[in-house]
Amino acid sequence: MNTRKIGLYGLLAVAALIALSPLLWMVSGSLQSLTELLSNQSLLPADPQWHNYVTAWVHGDLGVYLRNSVLYTGCAVAGILLVSSLAGYGLARLDFAGKSVFTFVILAVMIIPAPAMFLAQYKLLISLNLTNNPVGYVLILITSGVPMSTLIMRGFFAGQPRALEEAAALDGAGPLRVFWSVILPLARPGLAAVAVIQGLGAWNEYLMALVLFEDDSLMPIQRGLTAFTSAETPQQQILLAATTISIVPVVIFYLMAQRHIVQGIGAGAIK
Repeated sequence: MNTRKIGLYGLLAVAALIALSPLLWMVSGSLQSLTELLSNQSLLPADPQWHNYVTAWVHGDLGVYLRNSVLYTGCAVAGILLVSSLAGYGLARLDFAGKSVFTFVILAVMIIPAPAMFLAQYKLLISLNLTNNPVGYVLILITSGVPMSTLIMRGFFAGQPRALEEAAALDGAGPLRVFWSVILPLARPGLAAVAVIQGLGAWNEYLMALVLFEDDSLMPIQRGLTAFTSAETPQQQILLAATTISIVPVVIFYLMAQRHIVQGIGAGAIK
């Protein structure tokens, strides 16, 4: 191994350590008492306080909020993948009037900040009688994630050779069969990349939930984290424990989709 590679690997190791340091501090702080955490003497807890996690789970009702977030995120990602893959395939392969205008509209929608659309979205949900309703919240998550996801999938579909579709059509497959059986499996890296991007966005969303939901039992996991942010009774160590619990599903999902994510990023870079 030459000096250049050693230097590169050393630089990557330092960058990885810097990126992981907030997570290490969070896990360490979640196992400390409040006094030890505020003294900031060592990264390693002197006496691990495992009951912090029990307190966070029980007093923060994290079980309810975690279930809600898993449900909302799963449904939103599934809906985004379905709509964006169909729309992206249409933009990549079909020729129709107003195609360029449609693409421009998608780009324009992406520029608008999400909070700026809250009023219009809320009024629409009121007219549909979907306020304080998980269905309305999931629909908002889907519509918010479709524009960018459509453009990502359009790029992946545009890079696929048309010969595959022509061969399947000659064998008697219809357009939807070609899309489902031939093209979509080839776009799995793109689907994984979209799932991770939109999954993280849906998992971390809180402002729209705060506006839409009146019933506290319908709130996502971020609502559970606010239970430990009182200025009168600071519980930073419990908040860190709750935060650690909240990121576990995201980490598991990322590890499961890691191979496809790397392929997707590489394919996107080549394109």
